[in-house]
Amino acid sequence: MNAHPIEIALVTGMSGAGRSTAARALEDLGWFVVDNLPPQLLDELVGSVVGEGTTNRLAVVIDVRGGSRFEGLEREIDKLRESGNNVRVLFLEATNETLVRRFESNRRPHPLQGGGRVLDGLEKEREALANLRGGADLVVDTSSLNVHDLRRKIEAAFNLEEGVKLRATVMSFGFKYGIPVDADLVADMRFLPNPFWVPELREHTGQDGDVSDYVTKHPEAREFLDKYTELLNLVADGYLREGKQYVTIAIGCTGGKHRSVAMTEHLAARLVKEGMETLVVHRDLGRE
Repeated sequence: MNAHPIEIALVTGMSGAGRSTAARALEDLGWFVVDNLPPQLLDELVGSVVGEGTTNRLAVVIDVRGGSRFEGLEREIDKLRESGNNVRVLFLEATNETLVRRFESNRRPHPLQGGGRVLDGLEKEREALANLRGGADLVVDTSSLNVHDLRRKIEAAFNLEEGVKLRATVMSFGFKYGIPVDADLVADMRFLPNPFWVPELREHTGQDGDVSDYVTKHPEAREFLDKYTELLNLVADGYLREGKQYVTIAIGCTGGKHRSVAMTEHLAARLVKEGMETLVVHRDLGRE
C-alpha cells in the first residue's frame, strides 16, 4: 500500500473523441498530465510522483497508439487500486460517423487503419477497447459536444473542491435520435402533454418561459420533479459510498425540443439547490 495514495485519472477512449481536450482541461484544473504513456510504466510513474510529493493528482492519457503494450492496461489499473490509489477511468466515445468526419477534416489516418479505411481502424479500436469501456468510471459521448461543452463536463467531474456532493450532468435528448450512450439514468417525459401540438408553442423550445410554464403547470410534472429529486438524493448517497462521484442523467422526449428541455432545466435547478454541482446539456436542441 502506498503511504500517500493519490488521485489518478486515466484518460482513454476512441481516437478523435477528444482525449487532448480532456487532458488540457485536467491540466488547467491543476492535475499533472502525462500523454501517451505505455501502461507498463504506470506503476513507475506513480511511484515517482508519490516519492517526490509534488502533486496528489495525476492524469495519464493512454490509448491504442501504444500498440501491443496497451493490452496490459487493465492489469496495471488493478495494481494501482490495490496499492490504495483512487483510480478513475474516463472513456471518451463518439459515433463512427462523427469520428470519420473528424479524421477527414484533420486529414489524418487512424492509428489502426493500416492500408484500409478510417472506419476499419475504428472497428479494430472499438474491439480492443470493449472491456475497458465496460469498466470505465465515466463514459462521455462527445458526438454532440463542442470543445467548450466537453471542457465543462470534465471540469464538473474532476474538479475536486471540498464540500461538493455528487456531480451531475443533466442532459435533454430526443428518443428519435437515440438514447445517449453515456447515460447512467434515463427518464422519459413523453407522459406529459406535448407543446408541439399547441400552435403558438410549436416553434419555441423548453428554454422559453411559455413552453416551460406549459410543461410544468401539469401536476404530474411537478410530482415527477419532487419524486425524482428524492430518488437522485438516494442514489447519490449510494454512488458516493461506492466511489462514483459523477452521474449523467438523461431526460428524454420525442424530439428533444420541448418537454425534455424544460424538465432538464427544472431538474438541474433543484439539484443545485440540493448541493450537487450540475452541468446542463441539451443534446438535440436545434436538430429539428
